[in-house]
Amino acid sequence: MSVKLNEKAFEHAKDLIEKGQTVKDERDDWSEHAPSADEQNAFLDKHGWSGYGLWFLGIDTEMGEETKGRYEFPYGDFRRLHRCGVISAESRAAQYNHDEIAKALANLHELLDGDHA
Repeated sequence: MSVKLNEKAFEHAKDLIEKGQTVKDERDDWSEHAPSADEQNAFLDKHGWSGYGLWFLGIDTEMGEETKGRYEFPYGDFRRLHRCGVISAESRAAQYNHDEIAKALANLHELLDGDHA
């Protein structure tokens, strides 16, 4: 598996934070706030793979370009960045030694928490 940082998604996430399009929820909320398969499919139908990919900080380069399996480390609900999504993804990226992605997520976490500090 070769997972790399999705630079476009990282820029998109920073832009969402700058615009205040965030949810300051708690770490354990992600299981309830993460988009369902139906929500993912509806978003894909409307925005295509390029729009879908903006919501995932990891790209598995060994997976087909137009497959959900290509995209890893979601951080939002297709409208807003969720603090719980960032924290969950940050933890998983560190656990699986995806250092570049973990560093980007830590940066997002800091930007998000520093936003109203």
